[in-house]
Amino acid sequence: MFEFQWPWAALLLPLPWLLPYLWPDRRTLADETLEGRRQTLLHPRLDDLRTAFNAQRPKRQLAGWLYRALLHLLWIALVVALMHPQWLTPYTEVSTPGYDLMIAVDASHSMEALDFTVEGRQVNRMAVVKGVMGRFIDERQGDRVGLILFGSQAFILSPLTLDRHAARQLLDGVVPSIAGPATALGDAIALGVSKLRERPEGSRVMIVIADGDNNAGSFAPKEAARLARMTGTRIYVIGVGSKQSSIPILEDGRVRYRDDLTMDEARLQEIADLTGGGYFRATDTRALEEISSRIGQLEKTEAEARTAFLPRPLYRWPLGVALLALLGLGLFPEGRKRFARRLASD
Repeated sequence: MFEFQWPWAALLLPLPWLLPYLWPDRRTLADETLEGRRQTLLHPRLDDLRTAFNAQRPKRQLAGWLYRALLHLLWIALVVALMHPQWLTPYTEVSTPGYDLMIAVDASHSMEALDFTVEGRQVNRMAVVKGVMGRFIDERQGDRVGLILFGSQAFILSPLTLDRHAARQLLDGVVPSIAGPATALGDAIALGVSKLRERPEGSRVMIVIADGDNNAGSFAPKEAARLARMTGTRIYVIGVGSKQSSIPILEDGRVRYRDDLTMDEARLQEIADLTGGGYFRATDTRALEEISSRIGQLEKTEAEARTAFLPRPLYRWPLGVALLALLGLGLFPEGRKRFARRLASD
């Protein structure tokens, strides 16, 4: 399908033909252009000179006509290029039936806590989250996956998308404190609910990975969970952390021990119970299998098809015509003089 992106630019097309009416004193301009070029010619045989002049008159008229035609062609081509012609190619995307999964990941400073051990080496909570959720995202073929990061505020890192590899890459690039040092757990749940309510009912699922802390934001976690229940959104919570009284954390390049990083498991369990979801520990090897099994019991979103038109710009063609017309004008310099004389004589 062909169209002009800026069709209103066609209003400029009649401008050269309107100029004589908008600027009636063109004779004065032509006279000023030719002023200084007029000379008196003394010749003993003026009759023979007049005959020769008349013999070449058609050629001069042809040159003036060609120059004027090239000027008009140049203007029309430039205006058409300005209208931005483009060819629209239809592209249809068909998505298979699946679930709408919004994953909210705690990216606050507490995710620097070193209360996990992998192969005898201490790792922080964020490393465990990436490992657990990375495998989960890779297995969700046909599902739409979105990512929310929350710290002092909650942000959409990725909208719901079928591109699981892109979502996985975005998750791998997350570092602790990237969303601020505090934790707005309630805001993250409310943000996820607001995005999932745009999707069909029956397949709205939210997965929250957090340590249960909430010390920032406008929504309380319990209030946000009730909002999720009202919209039919199930929340599955994965607790990350430990119940130790003193937990090591990396701060300013040094490992320090703090007593305010204990996981609030009761709050996380309450969020899951309010929405009909489930609570799991990140160390539970069967957690992902159980979550996948429960999600599989829900109703899938029906397959949908969306058609978009991809534009292919065509302005290069009229612009090329304009350049050729400009080149033609340069090859006929005599036509410009005769065109100016014609304007003077009109």
